[in-house]
Amino acid sequence: MKQFTEEEKIKILSDLIAIKSVNENEIEVANYLKELFAEYGIESKIVPVTDTRVNLVAEIGSGSPVIGVSGHMDVVSPGDESEWTSNPFTLTERDGKLYGRGTNDMKAGLVNLALVMIELKENNELKNGTVRFMATTGEEVGGAGSKKLYDEGYMDDVDYLWVAEPSHDTIIYAHKGSLNFRITSIGEAAHSSMPDQGYNAINPLMKYLLEVDEKLNGDERKNEVLDKLVMSTTIFNAGNQVNSVPEKAVAEINVRTIPEFDNDEVIDLFNTTADKYNQEGSHIQVEVTMSLPSVFTTGQSEMVDLAKEFGKKHLDLDIAVKGSPGVTDASNLLRGKDENFPFMMFGPGETKMAHKKDEYVYKEYYFAFFEIYKELILRLAK
Repeated sequence: MKQFTEEEKIKILSDLIAIKSVNENEIEVANYLKELFAEYGIESKIVPVTDTRVNLVAEIGSGSPVIGVSGHMDVVSPGDESEWTSNPFTLTERDGKLYGRGTNDMKAGLVNLALVMIELKENNELKNGTVRFMATTGEEVGGAGSKKLYDEGYMDDVDYLWVAEPSHDTIIYAHKGSLNFRITSIGEAAHSSMPDQGYNAINPLMKYLLEVDEKLNGDERKNEVLDKLVMSTTIFNAGNQVNSVPEKAVAEINVRTIPEFDNDEVIDLFNTTADKYNQEGSHIQVEVTMSLPSVFTTGQSEMVDLAKEFGKKHLDLDIAVKGSPGVTDASNLLRGKDENFPFMMFGPGETKMAHKKDEYVYKEYYFAFFEIYKELILRLAK
């Protein structure tokens, strides 16, 4: 009977943390997991997304129900590595915590999903149904990997989906969407002593941004779980010297959307507002650089009920069930599914630790989620 030891679980997580899959290079993670699956007779498939980025899909079992489990292989930059207490790409244990970039977000969850599948297969425990493992690329920037899986039909027959993002004490069943815009204003350069000889690109862009901000953040529509839409202008670049009228100004904006004020409506508002300014003589261009829709499910499913039960059993925690302002690969994977589809985000780690220096996951939670996932699959695949 195959049963991974705690030492093996730590070793495999350590191997993955050592792979610097910072917004790129997920192929090394995919190849590592592919070889690991192959050791135990599990076939897996590399799914190319770009020339350098890939997803990995593996399956055990057959027939229905089809249980989809997912996690991303990319991590965010560690930033200034000298500010870390230990090397961000060397798994380091201190005071019951496992430190390293990606321990929390979300290689601990990814390893758990893979090792549970291996044990289920090796021990012939999965008597019914299919488990489909979907490791994605590019979740941290744009979600291209999950979109590819959706486009190629990997979600068509899935009956349950959970994403193993860090959230050890809360099951997330709904979350906001995310839209990124790049807005460019084109003017004409001139000496600042003769501004009338040019056209200052900053001025119309500032007015445009303030108008769009008021329209979006001032909108009173609310979602019962996700609250209101939120817009933030986060980057502004213009000009190159103080005594020259700038000929170009560029702003980048992020909008967190809700079903009541969705991505299509927001995009339309950005475009129609730009049209108004352009008719008045401005030259404002709108580019959508990312569009991930919101996820809204009821959260009422056998899967969520069981996850709460097993969370109490293995973590000794009362698991909350909530919506989230964050975004996951479910934005793409659940396209076309209705609000009754059984979905959750639930995994080892803490949401607040994502993207921080000295990122960690509690060792005990890492081990506990292995048991939670295993019991959950066996109960759902009855």
